[in-house]
Amino acid sequence: MQNASANALVPRETRPGPIADIQKIAQHMARLNVAGLPRNYELFHEAIVGLNAGLAQDIAALGPHPHQAMLDELGLKYRLVGHCGLAGETSRNEASRLLREVAERLAEGMRYRDAFARACDTILKSVSSHEDQSLAAFIGELDYLSASLTSVSSAEMQIGARLADDIKRLETLERGISAMQAAAVADRITGLPNRIALNRVIADLYEREEGAAGSALVMVDVDNFTDLNERYGTPAGNKILKKLAGLFQKSVKKNDFVARTEADEFALLFSNVGMQDAMAIAERLRASVEDNLVFATSDKGDSGRLTISVGVALSTDAATPGQLQANARVALLAAQSNPRQPVQAFGR
Repeated sequence: MQNASANALVPRETRPGPIADIQKIAQHMARLNVAGLPRNYELFHEAIVGLNAGLAQDIAALGPHPHQAMLDELGLKYRLVGHCGLAGETSRNEASRLLREVAERLAEGMRYRDAFARACDTILKSVSSHEDQSLAAFIGELDYLSASLTSVSSAEMQIGARLADDIKRLETLERGISAMQAAAVADRITGLPNRIALNRVIADLYEREEGAAGSALVMVDVDNFTDLNERYGTPAGNKILKKLAGLFQKSVKKNDFVARTEADEFALLFSNVGMQDAMAIAERLRASVEDNLVFATSDKGDSGRLTISVGVALSTDAATPGQLQANARVALLAAQSNPRQPVQAFGR
C-alpha cells in the first residue's frame, strides 16, 4: 500500500439497501441476456456487491451474451454456494450411476455362480443315473466342470477388480461432495463461516428447548471499504479482510461464533450476554480494529486507520432468527448514519 494515491478517502454514504443491490444486479444481467436463475443472481451478486474483481473480470471476458455453461464454470471456479449445490447434484447422480453399475456387476457374478451350480447339479445327476458310465465320459464331465469353474473364477476376478475401481471412484466422489458441502458454508477469502452458516447457527439457537434467550448478535461493517478497495486494489482489500477475520476470531470464546456475511460485513454471535456486556464487547471490537489495523499511506492527512460501524441486537428482543438479524441490521444502519456513535444497540 506504499504507492497509494494522495487523494483522501471520501466518507462513504450509507450503503444502498438490498432492494437497490438486487435492482442493480438484475439490470446488469438483463443487459447480458443472462437467465434469471438463483445461481446467476448469486454469481453477479458476488461480482458486483461482493466486490470480487477477479470474478467480474472473468464474467466480462465471456462477452456480451455469456452461455449458461460458461457462467456455471465460473461459479464452480469461485466455489459459490449455488454452484457447489449444482456440482453436488452432479456428483450424487454420478454416485447413483456407479451404485447401479455395482449392483449390475454383483448380479452378473451371481449369474456365473448360478450357472456353475447348475453344471454341478447336472453332472451329479448324470453320475447318479449312469452307474455304468465309462471312465472317459466321467473324465469328460469333470473337464466340463473344471472349465466352468475356471470361467466362474475368471469372471469373479474381473468383477472384483471392477468393484474395487468403483469403490475408489465412490470414495473420491464422497470426498468431493464433503469438500463442496464445506465450501458451501465457508467464506472463500477469510476462511470464516459465511451467511449460510450464520443462518444455520441462529436457527439452531432458536430451536433449542431453552430458546434463544441470552444471546447477542453483533453486525460489523467496515467503513469506506468500497473506496479503500478502489484506491488500493482488491488484493489489499482482501488482506485487510483476512486481518479482520483473525482479529475477530481472537475476540470470541469457544461457544461464540463469527462469520463474514458480505463483502465488508461480519457478524458475531455471543452467548450468555446481556445488552450491557454486548455493548462493551462491541466497543472493544471497534477500539481493537482502530488500534491494530493501520495501513501505510502517502497522504499526510490520512491516518490510514481502519474504522468500523457496529450494530447490536439481543435474542430476547426477537421472536425469530429473521427478526434478530433484522434488528441487528437496523442498529448497524443507525451506526453507519452517525459517525459520532459508531456502536448502536437496537431499541436502546
